[in-house]
Amino acid sequence: MRISSTSPYLIFSRDKWAELRKSEPMTLSEKEITELKGINEELSINEIRDTYLPLSRLLNNYVNSTVSRQEVMMRFLNEKPQKIPFIIGIAGSVSAGKSTTARVLQALLSRWKENYRVALVTTDGFLYPNAVLEEKGIMSKKGFPESYDIQRILQFLGDIKSGKTNVRAPKYSHLIYDIVPNEYIEINPQPDILIFEGLNVLQSQADYPGKNRLAVFVSDYLDFSIYVDAEDDLLEEWFLTRFMNFRETAFNDPDSFFFSITKLSEDEAERMALSIWREINQKNLHQNILPTRERANLILHKGKDHKADYVKLRK
Repeated sequence: MRISSTSPYLIFSRDKWAELRKSEPMTLSEKEITELKGINEELSINEIRDTYLPLSRLLNNYVNSTVSRQEVMMRFLNEKPQKIPFIIGIAGSVSAGKSTTARVLQALLSRWKENYRVALVTTDGFLYPNAVLEEKGIMSKKGFPESYDIQRILQFLGDIKSGKTNVRAPKYSHLIYDIVPNEYIEINPQPDILIFEGLNVLQSQADYPGKNRLAVFVSDYLDFSIYVDAEDDLLEEWFLTRFMNFRETAFNDPDSFFFSITKLSEDEAERMALSIWREINQKNLHQNILPTRERANLILHKGKDHKADYVKLRK
């Protein structure tokens, strides 16, 4: 562990972070790990053990501490104890591995002795439908702050935090690259933990152009936040690899929004992927996502092969 008097973070090398697992047992099988990893990610038992088990142990401590604090407050107010879900936000660039991190943590946290009920929702469902993006003239900025229905996000998180049941989140399909009409993710019964994953979970109201200033923004609802980080060259490499893998798999479905890409030559498809990365995703990263990194409670930095090489934990 490295401590700097000027940094708000404690910095752990991979080995030092792995030691914080203590004696927590591995609760995932090889088959489960294979099902959890992304299409172009290497996710091994070693990575679960060294990176994610210490993180799940830390989060378990945070959850228990928060529940205890809530109980103390209810006793002070002479009120009946009320379960308030613990919300974990996971942010980072496209292709950084946010979704894999979210799925792994959901699996690990649900296996703690407390038998947590852990729900997972992504911000993709809160994008405006493509027809609305086209109408607004911002289809090429899908994923940028202005492409999200921020009011709907805040309403969803407010409902979760207030203990409501039967809370619904809009459903997004990566196949059709759009919101699925009249389909929802049902959050019922009330979860103990909600993992909320997406590009924009650490962005403040000031990051949403053209909006009237609100009293709250997304991070006000988060009990703990994680930023999945990596260098630009790796993010680009991972995006291109994933894009080309999808070209051979998911894009081949005739219902896929990107079906036409399968008709391009390999060189043409690679040029298109590189253009998408540099003109859209990389610009969004540097303008809107990366500036939120230091708002996170924990920064999980990845090196080659998607392996964490260091962790920064806010003091």
